[in-house]
Amino acid sequence: MILSRRVRGAEPGVFILIDSFSRRRETMGIDKDRVEGSAKNMGGKLKEGLGKATGDSKTEAEGKADQAKGKVQNAVGGIKDTLKGK
Repeated sequence: MILSRRVRGAEPGVFILIDSFSRRRETMGIDKDRVEGSAKNMGGKLKEGLGKATGDSKTEAEGKADQAKGKVQNAVGGIKDTLKGK
């Protein structure tokens, strides 16, 4: 959902567009490393499942590695959130 807001101090009729998802993300205060880490972890799970289903051990191993990277990145984001006090 896109919202618009009048820019304070600007000429009449000047508005900015606000992406409500970005606004919610900022409000929630979640570090982007946590979001990206979770996405990597989920992608790794899908890749591992695909490797198991097709019998491709290389794809399965890559999926497990992606999951590990995602978990580490998520943990780093959690530490950043803790240090920020969120």
